[in-house]
Amino acid sequence: MKNYFNKKKYFNILYKNFKKIKNFHIKDFFLNDKKRFNKFSINFMDIMIFDYSKNIMNDNTIKFLLKFAEEIKIKKEIEKMFSGKKINKTENNSVLHIALRKDFNSNFFLNKKNIMIEIKKCLKKMKNFSKNVINGTFRGFTNKKITDVVNIGIGGSELGPKMVNSALKDYRNHLKVHYLSNIDNNNLIDILNKINLETSIFFIVSKTFTTYETIKNAKSIKKYFNKKFNKKKFFSKHFYAISNNKNKAIEFGINKKNIFKIFNWTGGRYSVWSSVGLSIMLSIGYKNFKKFLYGANKMDNHFYKTPYNKNIPIILSLISFWYNIFFNAETEAILTYSNRLNKFTKYIQQLNMESNGKNVDKNGKKIFYNTSQIIWGGVGTNCQHSFFQLLHQGTRFIPCDFISFINNNNDFFHEHNINLLSNFFAQTKALAFGNSSIKKNIKKKKYFKNNLNLYKNFFGNVPSNSILFKNINPESIGVLLSMYEHKIFSQGIILNIFSFDQWGVELGKNLSDIIYKHLKKNKKINHKYDSSTDGLIKYYKKWKK
Repeated sequence: MKNYFNKKKYFNILYKNFKKIKNFHIKDFFLNDKKRFNKFSINFMDIMIFDYSKNIMNDNTIKFLLKFAEEIKIKKEIEKMFSGKKINKTENNSVLHIALRKDFNSNFFLNKKNIMIEIKKCLKKMKNFSKNVINGTFRGFTNKKITDVVNIGIGGSELGPKMVNSALKDYRNHLKVHYLSNIDNNNLIDILNKINLETSIFFIVSKTFTTYETIKNAKSIKKYFNKKFNKKKFFSKHFYAISNNKNKAIEFGINKKNIFKIFNWTGGRYSVWSSVGLSIMLSIGYKNFKKFLYGANKMDNHFYKTPYNKNIPIILSLISFWYNIFFNAETEAILTYSNRLNKFTKYIQQLNMESNGKNVDKNGKKIFYNTSQIIWGGVGTNCQHSFFQLLHQGTRFIPCDFISFINNNNDFFHEHNINLLSNFFAQTKALAFGNSSIKKNIKKKKYFKNNLNLYKNFFGNVPSNSILFKNINPESIGVLLSMYEHKIFSQGIILNIFSFDQWGVELGKNLSDIIYKHLKKNKKINHKYDSSTDGLIKYYKKWKK
C-alpha cells in the first residue's frame, strides 16, 4: 500500500475501520441490525435483486468506501468513457462499446462525426444477412440451405459469443453454431467432422486480421475447402470476415461485401455487442439480439446516472477493492446457479484478468499492491461436490458472487429449479453464518468431549454477493454482462491502472513465432535459448513422428 493509496484521506479512514471490524463475524452484523438486507440490497428495475448484506462490513465501511469513490473521482472517469475521451492511453484510443447498445435514435459524436450512423449501418447489414440465412433465402454454392455456422476466433472473438449463445440456448433456432479457437488441430478436426461444407458458413473474426491462431485455422479450412471442391470461385459464398482491417481480409480472399466491420474503439473482450456477435444474431435472431443490447443499455444508463450509494457496478467494485487490498483476498469465486451460465466464469475471467492484471500504474510507476484478483468458479450444484469443501472449511479467504434466475424457460421437471434455488439460498447462508449448533457446543464446553465435532465445525464468515434475476432472457443476460464490464472498469479506476490494453499477451506470441520457425526445420538447430527450452525442443525433435 505504498504511495498511491496512502495519500488518500478516506483510504486511511477505511484502514482504521478495517482494524476495528476485521475480526467481526457476519452474523454479528445481522444480529445488530434487523434491517440489514433492506439497507444492503438494490432492486434493479424489477429485473434483478442485488444483495450485498452478507459481507464483512458495517454502515461506516460502506459510507467510507463511497466517500473514497468520490475522492478518487470515479464518476469523472466514467464521464470520460461515455463522452468518447481517449481513456485507452497506451493505444491512444476511445473505449466505446457502450455506443453499440445505445438507443439507435440517438446521436453520438466522436471527432465531430456521428458514429451512430455507422453503427446502425453495420447492424442493418447484420440484420439482413442473418434474416436471409435463417429463413433459407441465402444458400450455399450448391443451392442448399445453411445448417451450420463456424466462428473462427480466439479470446474476445470467441469467449463472449460462445458464452452468450450458451446462456440463451432456449432462444436458439435450427442453426448449429460452432466455435473454433484453439490452434490444436484436434479442435479443427472435431468441427470439420461435424459439419457439411456445402451447408456451412465461416466467420473469420479478428480485429486486426493478423491474430495467429485465427488466421492459421482460417487458412487450413480455406485450403481444405478448395481442395475438396476445387472451385475457388465459390469461396465467396461461404467465407466472411469480421474485422477492422479491410485490406488484410481482401488479401486473404474475402469478398469486400462479405466484411463486417469491427470499430477501432471496440476492444476484443468488449466486442460481443458488435459484429463479433453475428453468430449470436444468427442463432437467436435479430429481435432477441436487440433485446440483449437493450438490457446492456439499461445497465449503462444506471451506471452513468445513478449516485454512488445505489450504483451496482461501483458498489461491486468497492467490495472487491475492500477484500483485495485490506483482506489480501487473492481470488474471487463466481458461482452460477444456472447451467445456462456454464461458460460465464471463463468469460469474466478474461474480462477481469486481462483488463486489470497490470503491474504499472497510470503514472508509469511500479505497483506495490495487488491489482486483479484471480477469477475462478463453477456451476452450482456441481461445484458443491468439488471445491466447496475449501470454501466452507479451508484456510483461504475467498469472497464469492452467487448468480441465479428465479424462472427458467423450461416447465418440464420444474421442481428441479426449486431444488437448485434452495441450494443457492442455503449455500450463501451456510458460508456466511456457519454452523451455529457447533458454536453453542463451544460455549457449553462440550466441544472437546467429542473430537468429531472438530471436523464438523463450519466457522462461516465467508462473504458473498447474491445476484438474483427474475428471468433468464436476452435482456437479463445483457444486464448481467454490462454490470460486470462496468464493475471491472471501476476497479481499474480505483487501482489507478489502464484497463483497456493487454500488452502482457505479446511476448509469448512473439517468442512462439521464432520457435515455430526452428521447429519446422528438420536439421540440427544451433540457436540457443536456455537449457530448459533447448532440452524440451531436443525431445520434440527426437520424438516427433
